[in-house]
Amino acid sequence: ETQGKSLNPLCLSFLMCQMSLVLSSKIVGGRPAIPHSRPYMISLQLLGSHICGGTLIHPQFVMTAAHCVNKMNLQLMMAVAGVHDLKNPEPSWQTFSIQRIYLNDYNEKYILNDIALIQLDRPATLNANVQVAPLPTQGQPLLMGTRCLAMGWGRLGTQLPIPNILQELNVTVVTFECRRHNICTLAPRQRAGICFGDSGGPLICQGVVHAVDSFIKGGCASQRFPDFFARVALYVDWIKSILQSQPCPWKVGEGAGAK
Repeated sequence: ETQGKSLNPLCLSFLMCQMSLVLSSKIVGGRPAIPHSRPYMISLQLLGSHICGGTLIHPQFVMTAAHCVNKMNLQLMMAVAGVHDLKNPEPSWQTFSIQRIYLNDYNEKYILNDIALIQLDRPATLNANVQVAPLPTQGQPLLMGTRCLAMGWGRLGTQLPIPNILQELNVTVVTFECRRHNICTLAPRQRAGICFGDSGGPLICQGVVHAVDSFIKGGCASQRFPDFFARVALYVDWIKSILQSQPCPWKVGEGAGAK
């Protein structure tokens, strides 16, 4: 683990990059997702512009990266569900303001516990285009070599613009250079990976959201370092405690298996 010195990751959140804080980015080398095939995917926006991804895990809660919302003016943010093309509003879109943010001892210096829950101003209406994704169990392992799916509206390259269409990428879990708080991935046999704007988005493995897009090292799709995600299985009990405190508790894991 990296304990003695702070990390110097590349920021995937556009705003953080503008502030010279370096955390995660876009899907590089991926492919456009089939429209509305990832109905749990959320676009977090600041003044109408996409800054981070998120995952709907409860009708009124979005899971994202802590660095996406830490120290942010919540009144300027909104969450949009049912999105495929950021530039093409559809009847499927549901837009929410942010009621409250929950963090879990987020350590900005070492990028530890880079996970947050966003409470929306009202519950989402679940339908074919807006669904809740299931979580792993507390402490559930994820073995090296497991195949997963990363996704987001992040840049197509370190110096390239963001795409309008949701992108996705097949990746494989690796352990080199990784820390126990993280899940790390590489795209086998190709120059591909997450990039700026992908922060906070889900890593779907075995039908559940095993991780949250956190940071990269060495530039987008560097091939020298894996991509780093916050390991959701470390926080399931914490997530449950928040969700179950709501007036109408929602059983964690009620979402249909994510694909």
